[in-house]
Amino acid sequence: MKSAYANRTDGDASASAAPRVPKAKRDPRSLDDSFDRPAQFDRAAPKPARKARPEPAPRHRDEGEFNDAPGNLRLSKLMSELGLCSRREADEWIEKGWVTVDGTVIDTLGTKVRPDADIQIDPAAQAMQMKLVTILIHKPVGLVSGQAEDGYEPAVTLVKPENHWDGDQTDTRFSVAHLRQLAPAGRLDIDSTGLLVLTQDGRVAKQLIGGHSEIDKEYLVRVAYGDVETDVEQHFPLESLEQLRHGLELDGVPLKPAVVDWQNGEQLRFVLREGKKRQIRRMCELVGLEVVGLKRVRMGRVMLGALPPGQWRYLGPDESF
Repeated sequence: MKSAYANRTDGDASASAAPRVPKAKRDPRSLDDSFDRPAQFDRAAPKPARKARPEPAPRHRDEGEFNDAPGNLRLSKLMSELGLCSRREADEWIEKGWVTVDGTVIDTLGTKVRPDADIQIDPAAQAMQMKLVTILIHKPVGLVSGQAEDGYEPAVTLVKPENHWDGDQTDTRFSVAHLRQLAPAGRLDIDSTGLLVLTQDGRVAKQLIGGHSEIDKEYLVRVAYGDVETDVEQHFPLESLEQLRHGLELDGVPLKPAVVDWQNGEQLRFVLREGKKRQIRRMCELVGLEVVGLKRVRMGRVMLGALPPGQWRYLGPDESF
């Protein structure tokens, strides 16, 4: 039995108690998460939004840089004149985007630039150029220098493994890729023999046969003078020999001075710095000589040497014309 005091106390407490306000329920995750979250004063200040980087302004070309301003040259022509490559190679490199002029990549054929422009070549083009080969052939009579004509085979048909001279000092191994775009640089007619250069390298071709080439070529020429076939030197007028050296013209154009002297009674040595079609034969005809045999033995610093007829070798990395 409850005492009166207890009943009174309970009643008073019940009467005087204020109605209770229900508490908001705590998110059970909030307590756990609070250990992982840094205090507000430890949080890094929010970073300001990054401003968009402005697009670089296109490079403006100087007036007259890539147009038809007086004095400007086609880029491919200028590259060839500078000895960087052939025009064909230049066009190929331009199309591939491998040529930069004053910091701008040029990929449009026919673009003209200033003669003093800064031309840079992509390493890919330089690597391709390093793979180009130049081949030296001892051409025999009966083969043409270029493409086949009148049923005669071109000299390039000699370039195959079985005709590769075993005296070749280079480490280059033959590949069919070496036959692609292989062109003669200084022709020999079908009746002439000796050193014939076939090259993939436009720089070599320009050096040997370009309009401003100063590379000299040496020939041994066996001649007859009328009915005289032996001891021709004794019957041939000295003034005619002087004409061969300087004073003749072909097709109305004076020839450059040449070195011409007797090697023996029937053989002349010619050293020329130009190469017109059948030039030596036509020069000899003008002074009454008939060419019986013609052999090229040197082009610049490169000699025919001991290379046998019908065989070939590579131009070595330490050789130049």
